[in-house]
Amino acid sequence: MFVHASIRTSNIERSIAFYSKFLGLKLQSRREIKQTNSEIAFLQGAEGKGCMLELTFYRDQDKFVQPDYEERLFDHLGFEVADINKTLTAMRQENVTITDEPFKLNASTTIAFIEDPDGTLIELIERK
Repeated sequence: MFVHASIRTSNIERSIAFYSKFLGLKLQSRREIKQTNSEIAFLQGAEGKGCMLELTFYRDQDKFVQPDYEERLFDHLGFEVADINKTLTAMRQENVTITDEPFKLNASTTIAFIEDPDGTLIELIERK
């Protein structure tokens, strides 16, 4: 069973706020990991079902740079949204980076791509 995916963050408070506000995730738990001088937070959909997103903040990490798109090993996270245009409008008001404007993937699916505050690529998916 797939349980969670973890991404690093340079500011755990900002990342929790981003994923909660724009993508509807709820903080499930948060804890310090003394052995690695880090803090982790687990977020999950409002229903409390499905895979979790783990945000990891390493206090000793001083460089938070995403490689150029062609050089990345990790591609993206995907989130289903009810109204992609409404979501993007709210994100634009907060200066979220939109890397790919919405386009039809097929007759019932529209997708777009954005970046989280640390540059992690996120696919937004609207199904009708």
